[in-house]
Amino acid sequence: MQIGMLKIYILMMICISLHADVWNNPHSKEQSASNTLFTSFSLPPKRLDPVISYNVNEWAFISQIYEPPLQYNYIQRPYRLEPLTLTHMPTIRYLNKAHQEVEENDEEVAFSEYRLTLRDDVMYQDHPAFVKDVKGDLLYGALSEEALGKIDTLNDFEKQGTRHLKAEDYAYAIKRMGVRANHSPILDSMQTYIVGLKAYTDRLNTIAKEKKKKGERLDLRNYDIEGVKVIDEKTLLIEIKGKYPQFLYWLSMNFFAPIPWEADLFYQQKGLVTKNLTLNWFPVGTGAYYLAENNPNKQMRLLKNPHFHEERYPASDSEDAGKKLPFIDEVIYSLEKESIPLWNKFLQGYYDASGISSEAFDQAVQISSSGSMGLSKEMQQKDISLMGSVQPSIFYLAFNMVDPIVGGYSDEAKKLRQAISIAINEEEYISIFMNERGIAAQDVIPPGIFGHEEGEEGTNKVVYDWIDGKRVRKSLAVAKKLLAEAGYPNGISKKTGKPLKLYYDTTATGPDDRALMDWYRKQFDALGIQLVIRATDYNRFQDKVRKGKAQLFSWGWNADYPDPENFLFLLYGANASVDTNGAGINSSNYKNPLFDTLFEKMKTMKNSPERMEIIRQMIQISREDAPWVWGVHPKSLALSHAWYRNVVPNAMANNTLKYKRIDAPLRVKKQQEWNQPVIKPLYFIGLFILLLIFALRYIYRNRQNRVILQEEREC
Repeated sequence: MQIGMLKIYILMMICISLHADVWNNPHSKEQSASNTLFTSFSLPPKRLDPVISYNVNEWAFISQIYEPPLQYNYIQRPYRLEPLTLTHMPTIRYLNKAHQEVEENDEEVAFSEYRLTLRDDVMYQDHPAFVKDVKGDLLYGALSEEALGKIDTLNDFEKQGTRHLKAEDYAYAIKRMGVRANHSPILDSMQTYIVGLKAYTDRLNTIAKEKKKKGERLDLRNYDIEGVKVIDEKTLLIEIKGKYPQFLYWLSMNFFAPIPWEADLFYQQKGLVTKNLTLNWFPVGTGAYYLAENNPNKQMRLLKNPHFHEERYPASDSEDAGKKLPFIDEVIYSLEKESIPLWNKFLQGYYDASGISSEAFDQAVQISSSGSMGLSKEMQQKDISLMGSVQPSIFYLAFNMVDPIVGGYSDEAKKLRQAISIAINEEEYISIFMNERGIAAQDVIPPGIFGHEEGEEGTNKVVYDWIDGKRVRKSLAVAKKLLAEAGYPNGISKKTGKPLKLYYDTTATGPDDRALMDWYRKQFDALGIQLVIRATDYNRFQDKVRKGKAQLFSWGWNADYPDPENFLFLLYGANASVDTNGAGINSSNYKNPLFDTLFEKMKTMKNSPERMEIIRQMIQISREDAPWVWGVHPKSLALSHAWYRNVVPNAMANNTLKYKRIDAPLRVKKQQEWNQPVIKPLYFIGLFILLLIFALRYIYRNRQNRVILQEEREC
């Protein structure tokens, strides 16, 4: 019996030792050692249709699958567009009203014609929609009820096919955008530019409704848009109204990704819609990856597209320069709703990269006395890299320029806003509430966008002084002097003798927002101004802003494309919210005739010294008028392990997975080093149990022996 127990104990310890390296690994050994990227998502995607989706969490997937005509260079800064599926950048012809060609700077320019020439090596992922029978008809174009009964996923189709990208696919995508029932968020914007798109939408509205009533599929090949012309299989013309150089940026967005008509008609089959097999859920693209698994409540999985066209890593000092893309074979996204489990798995090496949550900030980052950021010792010991970049975004506090107190363009009104701009200490805000993850904005244009200037040239001299090569916020004494000149000495109105009371509308209603609201009150208190917080729900807040009923409020903007026009139009008078029934993006309702005139001249110009000079004038005008407290340009921080290579911050590009690389052997090695189970206590526990068994057995035997002896004596 004792020998048997000893054998069991030894066997148990051997088993523990053999399996020690896989106890807490959420991935199998084979997965960890494979060319696979492990990442996460916190918000399940709802729309994977490129004409509909406009959310960052959804573009993280579809941008790897779909390919619009253009993309951003992964490495170069400032951001630069380059061909993706085209042989070269689109060529542009300028036409007058008679459609005769004129020079770009001619005052008679009425139209711009963009000519897109496609590469001949771009192919779609394998998909049943492309399979044809011996007659050349689509094999799965009209599925019977019997056939549908055997189909639950795309993998249930026996055959898969592919074909080359054609110009008509890009035209078809624009046609889908023009169908109002598809709810494209950019349709109204594009109708103001693409010739004939509005007429097409009006026509298709009725047709689409009739088709839906009859249960028929809508084949958009039968309907054309005047300004979208397919010349041949590899050539597409898009005609827009006037001059709009920013249209090139739109051609890098997923809204203009190609849609093959075969896939659109395939997914319109009623039986497939019932099974939730739709284009909105199962994309069909030409990108570096395709969606192999769509389980948004657990895991999303991308696999390398075997038909992906020739593309090389951009020339640089990287060891991967010139090598064929993509490098990674598979990408596994796991749903992680909580930040702490995600963070712990990253530290264990089970995720290849991670953001930095507020809870993990102090563990990951240390801030020096000078305010510079660096990795903590723990992160350095793990050879983790920190990547930081200022985002092409701005968060600001807006003054409602039609408000009778904080609005207007008199010297007094300007000085009131300037005083408040000085008093609201953005550097303090960044330190307290953003963990130094941001920079104080000097105007509306963020770093990385043409028109942004650094140093003294880029300093807002209304709010800051330039001293000894550094930007220094003006003192409260200066702010109080401006406030007195505005008619409110020490915050008391000269006209009424009452304290100045201002109202700040916000949606910040949670318990964690109390500290922020207290901070805002403190900034205004320093000037003697009473700040009243009016918290409300988002719908009510939006309604007040759109109607010009809010006095002070915070807002933000993230670049659609890296052009100064995409930020300066936030202050363009014609975009004022109160004059556009709430549709305008100029929420502060700022209007300065000189600013507007310069904007109209600048918006269609190409980047040049002349454009830069106009932008400088516009920025100076807006600084003096101070319609905003310019706020903050946020900074993103991300961590990555040593085995995750070619990680380059790029706020504009979304199709970046194809550039990344994984050193899987190094990952496995580090996972084993960092996750060795502490099994020594188990040995002691096992030994204790064994000794306990021996002791109990010894006591039991002694007792039995005593009983036997007693019985023998009695006999």
